[in-house]
Amino acid sequence: MIKNVLITGGAGYVGTLLAPQLLAAGHNVTVYDIMYYGCELKPQPHLTIIEGDIRDTAKLREACRGIDAVIHLACISNDAGFELDEKLSEEINYKCFEPMVMAAKEQGVKRFIYASSSSVYGYSESPRVTEEHPLVPLTLYNKFKGLCEPLLFKHQSKDFVCVVIRPATVCGYSPRQRLDLSVNILTNHAVNNNKITVFGGEQQRPNLHIQDMCDLYKLLLELPDEKIAGEIFNAGYQNQSIMEIATIVKKVTQEEFAEKGEIPIVTTPSNDNRSYRITSDKIAAKLGFTPKRTIEDAVRDLCRAFRAGKLPNSMTDDRYYNVKILKKTRAS
Repeated sequence: MIKNVLITGGAGYVGTLLAPQLLAAGHNVTVYDIMYYGCELKPQPHLTIIEGDIRDTAKLREACRGIDAVIHLACISNDAGFELDEKLSEEINYKCFEPMVMAAKEQGVKRFIYASSSSVYGYSESPRVTEEHPLVPLTLYNKFKGLCEPLLFKHQSKDFVCVVIRPATVCGYSPRQRLDLSVNILTNHAVNNNKITVFGGEQQRPNLHIQDMCDLYKLLLELPDEKIAGEIFNAGYQNQSIMEIATIVKKVTQEEFAEKGEIPIVTTPSNDNRSYRITSDKIAAKLGFTPKRTIEDAVRDLCRAFRAGKLPNSMTDDRYYNVKILKKTRAS
């Protein structure tokens, strides 16, 4: 039975929502995070918060003492953040990965769950992008996400079960909010700028509600070894065009903020017409996991968070935008 769980990057967008839910499910949780973006988690029983860098293998090894499972979320996320400092990004997203895996294994960790990315496939014309699709990364962020996967599986054994998830872009509300992800960006602008600007519009993007992402990580802690050992799974809700997403955002925002009246969608030509899509049939068939929430649900959750004042100064406060925080971190 998996009792003690360590989440790298546990103070981030997903981790901040996931950690309390793991505690509620009866786990002891250790959050290991460099705290670039602060920490919204409050001290409570069975929660240990460690401010640490995953490049510090000795410190991470010590943090893994007594841990049953690692959920590895820590990374420099998205292409813009990566391009800001490619050396730092390569160190965090790639070079320290295998030493971290080995340290976890040496400490007796039984299960290692790695959050890769659906962007590892790059641009594809194929209508069905399954786990067998070639990896053709378009950026260094995508490339290093993909390169870490075989490094993890090198260490797979009967006593060290490894599984890779390639999630779609996550969306929805979290106490550590990000407003630099497509659905969240469009919703923020609809609510606080009273218009939605779409660049292009036909490009497809896969998305996944943040609560479904958390539910999947919880499931991966519960499943027997033989279901997940050495496996790779896509995890997405559905592939929708940017214009379809914008239309959903417009509809929900007008329902939640009726006083705003009509919220226009303004289209602007884009020189980036690449589509990304994934097929998530395998995870449904093998693990019985299907997302329960829609993009509409994510937008509604965000609208209600805005209404409740949970996301103040969302157009100007740097804390919602990873790249802006990274720039400040580098400058200091």
